[in-house]
Amino acid sequence: MELTGQRAKYPALLLLLIAVYVHSDFLEPPQPQTSLRSETESQTRLPCHYQVKGGQKVVQVTWYKELGDGSKEQIITAHFTDGHTEFGRYSGRVRFESGRPTEDSALLILNTEDSDEGKYSCHISTFPNGNFERKIALTVWVLPISSLEPVVLVEGQSYGAAASCRAVGRPPPSLSWDTELPGQFKDSRSEGGTVSSHYSLHPLRSMNGKKLDCLVVHPGLKQPRRISNRLVVHYPPDATISTATEDWFDGMENAELVCVSGGFPKPENFTWTWRGGALPDGASVVGEKLVFGRALRMNDSGVYECVARNKVGAGKTELELTIAGKSQRKGDSPPDNLMLIIIGASAGALVMVLIIAVLLVNRYHRHRNKKLERELNEKTEEIHSFSRQASFRRLNSVSTDPRVPTEDYAMLRVDSRMKNSQTSLARSQSTLGGKWSPGGEVDELGRPVVWLDGTTQFCRAELERDEESRRRVEAYLKNSNMSLDSGLPSSLIPLKAPQDEGLLGPTEPDSEPLGDGEGSPAREEDWAPAQNGVDGGRSDDEDSSSQKISEALTNHFYFSNGVLRPKPHSNAILLNPKGKVI
Repeated sequence: MELTGQRAKYPALLLLLIAVYVHSDFLEPPQPQTSLRSETESQTRLPCHYQVKGGQKVVQVTWYKELGDGSKEQIITAHFTDGHTEFGRYSGRVRFESGRPTEDSALLILNTEDSDEGKYSCHISTFPNGNFERKIALTVWVLPISSLEPVVLVEGQSYGAAASCRAVGRPPPSLSWDTELPGQFKDSRSEGGTVSSHYSLHPLRSMNGKKLDCLVVHPGLKQPRRISNRLVVHYPPDATISTATEDWFDGMENAELVCVSGGFPKPENFTWTWRGGALPDGASVVGEKLVFGRALRMNDSGVYECVARNKVGAGKTELELTIAGKSQRKGDSPPDNLMLIIIGASAGALVMVLIIAVLLVNRYHRHRNKKLERELNEKTEEIHSFSRQASFRRLNSVSTDPRVPTEDYAMLRVDSRMKNSQTSLARSQSTLGGKWSPGGEVDELGRPVVWLDGTTQFCRAELERDEESRRRVEAYLKNSNMSLDSGLPSSLIPLKAPQDEGLLGPTEPDSEPLGDGEGSPAREEDWAPAQNGVDGGRSDDEDSSSQKISEALTNHFYFSNGVLRPKPHSNAILLNPKGKVI
């Protein structure tokens, strides 16, 4: 009975394990078996993430690698309390990706090797549901290691390999050639994933330096890997002799011959001979040149031979040199002199062009300056014409603008005051008891002399001062008769009224009117001298002069606002103190 119960118990446990396995949940990898690919010398990640549910708990995680005999090799283990442990040859090469390996159990292979290829399993132990597992098949690719071995060819050799290209990788790579050279290639494979390719051709000197590249193709490479290469073909020199000039003459200096060899590699050994023997004295070999350290002579003529050698072979050439006499080169211009002549002619032409340019520019500027000067003169003349027209318009217009200074009429007021002073003087003579001089004496002006007694000395002094002032005024008015008779304003007479008034002494007040009122011309009787006893004693010349002055003042001036102003006249010309037309 007990055995029967145990047998009944095992099927129930098996069913429980199957149910737990079915209800387990792996986030990655989702499938029980997964394939991955990696490359050597890179980091490889093996995913394993189990998600617990309900009251589950991950107790331990272990990674294994399956061996060829079917056994398993333990790599690393992590316990939820004891931490993680690495085993064997994997110590230091692997680690868990997460710091909590019981939650995320992904494994990292830090530096992947080709021996890491195989099958791996992630084993999860949980409580109380038991164990769960995921298997991963890892394929490791080995990126190709390639090389190219060039072959040095020699012109004239038979058909053979020009270059060899090899590559090793997993999976095995494929090789190809990138070139324009006519030839063929052959591939071969060996164990371990090694692939070789050989390119063969017939070498020619024209192929030297041409492109011959090897291309390596592998699935682990994004694009073919190119190994650059240039074909190398050696060939012997092909020598020739060159000269700087074809005219060789007696006495020529710095003469030399150059051996142009060619060939690959470049020749480094040059041999010169003259007439099949030694070189003439004064000639030496400098590299590929034969240099004459002296002037040429007639006996330097002959056949010169040059032999150029490299590691492949030698090239030989010769030149027959003939030295001409001095008489045959008469009239020839040395190259240096010809060059100097050309340079001098070019410089002269350049100077002439510059001179012509300067002359043209100078002429242009002179012409322009003359044009500007002419335009300026025309503008100036036009401005003067406008000014004269404006002056004529002002002259022909009648204006009452009192622009003439009041001091210009000072002398006219002085004359009026003198007339009033004379009238007052005559009255004072009759009042102070003056009398005419006996015997009909007259003064220097032809006027009768009045004798005054002692009580009238003050009046006589006044009379003398008034007479002196009158003489000055009459002298000035005589000189001004032309201006007054012509109708010109008194502004033409540069008088200084304050000085004249100082000379006249006490006079009548300025407020004494000379006319009836403002704007009305002065009456003739206002300007006429007073008739009294003194005036009766004046001479006829003095009366005539005073009468003329009064008439002139009455005809050409009028008194307004205390100022003597000129009467408007159609032919009047106003002048400023400097004598210019206003």
